[in-house]
Amino acid sequence: MKLGFIGTGVISEAIVTGLLKAKYPADTIYVSARTRETSARLATLSDLVQVCETNDEIVAKADVVFLAVRPQHAEDVLAPLSFRSDHKIISLIATIAGSDLRDWTHQDAEICRAIPLPSVSELKGVTAIFPSSDLAIDIFDRLGYAVPTKTLNEFDAYTVASAMMGFSFGVAEAATQWLCQQGTPYDDARAYLAKMLHALTETAVQMPDRSFEDLRLAHTTPGGLNAQLFETFCAHGGAEALATACEAVAERIRDNS
Repeated sequence: MKLGFIGTGVISEAIVTGLLKAKYPADTIYVSARTRETSARLATLSDLVQVCETNDEIVAKADVVFLAVRPQHAEDVLAPLSFRSDHKIISLIATIAGSDLRDWTHQDAEICRAIPLPSVSELKGVTAIFPSSDLAIDIFDRLGYAVPTKTLNEFDAYTVASAMMGFSFGVAEAATQWLCQQGTPYDDARAYLAKMLHALTETAVQMPDRSFEDLRLAHTTPGGLNAQLFETFCAHGGAEALATACEAVAERIRDNS
């Protein structure tokens, strides 16, 4: 099987890196030369990676084509290419509807959409897929964990959740800055919070049958400091603000879909 990537940005690099680590049975992995620093770096990882000068070359040679261009450039990049009916297309482009993808690629090709996170490079990704595709599930299960979704609404909801990456780091940075204001060196504050949050995430992963609310209560003494911080956060609109932000992103996705 020959894989091709239209667009060689952060996510494409993460997927290719993960596929090589997972020893995915690809005959060749074609990447675009457009981002030369990235494509050159990937080419040094394995002889399986070949750099193509044009997207036409990638489409002509690949059996599976990953679409990883920016949404605002998608039509201009994809529409001129000669996709085939036997192509399997996996779109990584956020907010672009499946109907548009068909118009810009091929009406009869197998197309699915996926939301991989950068952690696929370490085989620790969690990737929502729609519509369900055996090929995409196999690929992203090897890169961590694939989440096939049954409806577009469910997929769009996971798309919103995936947008919490920056939010999560932003909250951690705000807490780090507060510690710094109390006199803690930045590196120490960052290391403390990173290790604490990592341990909490590991706990959640290792206890899949327990809800986040259940885990929150298990880590909270009634009337204690944990309870006070969370209750104060909610009282000042924290939980409501998060719900509002999620709905704003969801509305943007719905408008584009």
